[in-house]
This record gives sequence, structure tokens and C-alpha cells, in this order.
Amino acid sequence: MRILGIDCGSQSTGYGIIDSDGTRHRMVACGAIRSDSGQDFAVRLKEIGGKLREVIAAYTPQEAAVEDTFTGDNIRSALKLTHVRGVALFVCAEAGLPVAAYPPAQVKLAVVGNGRADKQQVAWMTRVLLKLDEAPRPADASDALAVAICHAARRSTPVPL
Repeated sequence: MRILGIDCGSQSTGYGIIDSDGTRHRMVACGAIRSDSGQDFAVRLKEIGGKLREVIAAYTPQEAAVEDTFTGDNIRSALKLTHVRGVALFVCAEAGLPVAAYPPAQVKLAVVGNGRADKQQVAWMTRVLLKLDEAPRPADASDALAVAICHAARRSTPVPL
């Protein structure tokens, strides 16, 4: 099964593609879609959507997973992340991909075994699970791979959108 994981961000949206049988995973590709914070936000959303379309066309995943938006204290940031997530969901649905969503704690639990793990622990375990020489960079790409790994492990019981 080829899975696209997406870690939404308004300045950098990570993507990670893995092939998985549910227990063994192999990284196919990863990266980050960066947007210029000086541009109009609507233009940035359009660019993110266009780049996600290119990733889907290039790697033909069969399913996708996104991380739920973490609200935190900054409402403006949370709203921007929600817009980016909406674009990601739209592009995946447009491509005919089934999409699942997972809370950040569930992604961390699936990858690290601890729902409160920090970014470094997630990056390290992502590297270990994918048998890579070093942690994927940038961090957004590593986080997206973690979302894909979580989906591979949990795909029989995904959290509904």
C-alpha cells in the first residue's frame, strides 16, 4: 500500500510517501512545500494545492492521511492551519484518495510509543522505522512520514474526519 502523509503548515507543509504492508515501511519520497509569507494567503493556499497535486501525480499514492490541527493558544495560526488542511483534504479527495485524520498524540503514540513525544523523538523513530541513515529533513517532512506510518499501522481503524 502506498500512503501519502501530510503535515499541514501555512509556511511549510510536509509530505511523506511510504510503501507499507502495515508492519514494514519503506520511504518513497518526502519533502516540504514552502510558501512565501509575503504573498497573499489565498495565493499561498493555491500554491500548496498545486504542489500537492504534483506530488500525488508523481507518486500515485493509494491512500492519504493528515494530522489534525493542533489549536494551541494562537487562534490565528490555528485558523491558517485549518485552511491549509482544507486544501490538502480537497486535493486528496479530488484525486480520489481515501483520507484519514489522526490527532498529533495518536501519531506520536503510533511512531514513538508515547503520545507526548517531542519532535526529535518522532524524527529519530521515523528514521529507525524506515531504516534510514539519518532523520528525514526538514522536520515537516519527517512529521509527514510519521503521519503515513501511523496510518499504515492504524488503517484498519482510522479516525473519521
